[in-house]
Amino acid sequence: MNQREDWDDAAIIFASLRDPDLFAVIFDRHAPYVHRYLTRRLGREAADDLVAETFLAAFGKRKRYDTTRPDARPWLYGIATNLVSQHRRDEVKQFKLRNAVTPEPDEVSHAERVVAQVAAQAMGNLLGIALAELSTGDRDVLLLIAWEGLTYDEVAVALRIPVGTVRSRLNRARKQVRAVLEVPDQQAEEEIKTPWMSCS
Repeated sequence: MNQREDWDDAAIIFASLRDPDLFAVIFDRHAPYVHRYLTRRLGREAADDLVAETFLAAFGKRKRYDTTRPDARPWLYGIATNLVSQHRRDEVKQFKLRNAVTPEPDEVSHAERVVAQVAAQAMGNLLGIALAELSTGDRDVLLLIAWEGLTYDEVAVALRIPVGTVRSRLNRARKQVRAVLEVPDQQAEEEIKTPWMSCS
């Protein structure tokens, strides 16, 4: 086995400044997890495109990577989350443009279809509604913690927000989801983590 595969992410990223091919180690380590996250957020087709964009952006930004952080996952999830937001904004613009040209009142956006599909696999539309009603910031925090198992500190790094903001957004998201599902907080959190989020 290549000795460099034993290096932590920070060492690989730093070394990739001299040898760009080394960045492939970061891709090999983390692409499956980033792809899973993107698939859960947007569906497989969009994830296939955005995982490549995530690592292309990370490669371009690697000079600014904080090498005191041995695990690059929060950084990569932050880039991926920003791309999810951009993808959804672009989708809304396209949808509005299509409707302006040829209105189709029954047509739903790709994001709405994904939310409906995901929710149907677990407990129907109720959970999808609960997640869709969250603000983007609250939803990002909740899903990075529930799906990807990031700590509060890692989410703070990923989203470039203070840890206190992570805590308040998570608390608010949990309350909103619990209110829609009308279940205790712990059960609501377990529903969000259930296998309907995993990709096959």
